[in-house]
Amino acid sequence: MESEDDMHDANEVVVEEDDDYYSGGEDADMGTEGEAEEEDYGSYDYDDEEDDGVGYDFVADDSDDGDNVLVSRSQKNYTILKEEDIRQRQEEDITRISNVLSISKEAAGLLLRRYNWSVNDVHEEWFADEERVRHAVGILEKPVVKFLSVREVACGICFENYSSASVRSAGCTHLFCDGCWKAYISTSIKDGPGCLMLRCPDPSCGAAVGQAMIDELATIEAKKKYHEYLLRSYVEDSRKIKWCPAPGCDSAVKYVVGSGSYDVTCSCSYSFCWNCTEEAHRPVDCETVAKWVLKTSAESENMNWILANSKPCPKCKRPIEKNQGCMHMTCTPPCKFEFCWLCLGAWSDHGERTGGFYACNRYETAKQDGVYDEAERRREMAKNSLERYTHYYERWASNQASRQKALADLHQMQIVHLEKLSGVQSQPESQLKFIIEAWQQIVECRRVLKWTYAYGYYLPENEQTKKQFFEYLQGEAEAGLERLHQCAEKEFLNYLNSDGPSKDFNDFRTKLAGLTSVTRNYFENLVRALENDLSDVDSQAACSKTSLKNIAGSSKEKGGRGKVSSKIDIPIRNAGDSGNWECDQCAYLNVRSATACNMCHHGR
Repeated sequence: MESEDDMHDANEVVVEEDDDYYSGGEDADMGTEGEAEEEDYGSYDYDDEEDDGVGYDFVADDSDDGDNVLVSRSQKNYTILKEEDIRQRQEEDITRISNVLSISKEAAGLLLRRYNWSVNDVHEEWFADEERVRHAVGILEKPVVKFLSVREVACGICFENYSSASVRSAGCTHLFCDGCWKAYISTSIKDGPGCLMLRCPDPSCGAAVGQAMIDELATIEAKKKYHEYLLRSYVEDSRKIKWCPAPGCDSAVKYVVGSGSYDVTCSCSYSFCWNCTEEAHRPVDCETVAKWVLKTSAESENMNWILANSKPCPKCKRPIEKNQGCMHMTCTPPCKFEFCWLCLGAWSDHGERTGGFYACNRYETAKQDGVYDEAERRREMAKNSLERYTHYYERWASNQASRQKALADLHQMQIVHLEKLSGVQSQPESQLKFIIEAWQQIVECRRVLKWTYAYGYYLPENEQTKKQFFEYLQGEAEAGLERLHQCAEKEFLNYLNSDGPSKDFNDFRTKLAGLTSVTRNYFENLVRALENDLSDVDSQAACSKTSLKNIAGSSKEKGGRGKVSSKIDIPIRNAGDSGNWECDQCAYLNVRSATACNMCHHGR
């Protein structure tokens, strides 16, 4: 039986038609004409093509499961919450608890804060043992304070006498003056969010202090801070809501747990992983991202560099880098020990008989005897490890920089270039959305490509077939993305800077839209393949270019988040021997027998 919270979440799932299932990055609203065009370019059928070993079939599954994929692509499994939405939901939950349990809203708020704003948990605990819950939260069934028929009452904190109208309690028998209450509430709010579960000042009493008393006695500044804590607690105490981690964003995201990908996109256009709140990182899992982020930010690589490029002073053990050609080293003050860089022996023992300034016969002899084997082995391992890490990190960082540049270009396109192009080519802006879609795809693909380098870094060295297959897929992804990027960046300028409408602008539209569709399809399949950890690759198989193609052609996704409903062929860059031809308009690689491009229908 579903819980009340789960049923509430199910009703909140926003179903939207979204052609661009995967590129959920920094999206802008799509024009309807652009969506229609995208559908046209994305609906071509590859099944009629000949298979000459050039086609590239990630998943060829024609089962009915394909319909489920189309449904899942059109659903968003999360809801964006603004500040007013959060306050409204808080009030709705409080009202619901108040009505069901027949208690005051103040008591309902205390219960929800105690059980992390879970309506279902409150119901279960309350109906299981109401008395225990009341005692734990500090909700009294009815006030027990009794005002005696006396003129003055002593405050329990300052012990001054006050009239009965100037003292109050939290519903218990402990009376305190308004001045002491104000000081107590103000101090508690300054101490932090713990003020949300404020209790009677008497240490022996557990009666809860209600929000009404706080609103009445707190200063304006303290009251503002209290309500801010109250708002944030609805998000931070919940298991299903998290704040958007983008700087300056005050939106939250409510996620339907167990509904698929953790990648979400906030209304501020920032995409992140709801599970770990790092930047969106499909196809890499959160554990790999955590290791990679730690590695790139920690001191581990500094130590590797020190180990690979320095040697310890034989006397003081401080690491020293050799920055000149001579083997005569002098440690920095106050040590000033002079030694040989090669054998680390005292320089006073060296001279012409040991090889002079640029060699050390003693070292060479000792090395042949195996004296330095372990130290050299460790240094060589550190150097190889550093070189390998540098290889992956440089490419990771390069794609990150390219993505940031693409984001800036997308913004410039939206606010400046699109309007100018519309005037130059005499086209309404609604007909130019295909350019924005191309740039959005570039931004998303750069992000995916960036994280494939973290994936590659942690691939086990002993799985050579999988590693080479991955590098082959990664290379194809890079080639396809570069082709799209060049078309959207450089070829676009020819039409932007032309003196008037270009006759071949529609051909450019066809080419760019086609490249966008092909690149999107490839990257969607690449992501799913890597999320399955290339499970169909036999790590013991003999690895060759031919075997990689065969693996790619027969790869079926198993146990993933969904199956691909159509056969998708990915053009291989090097097709010279096969006789296949590349379209001049959209650069799509067609089979030898085709007389027109299967992408843009341009004649051969």
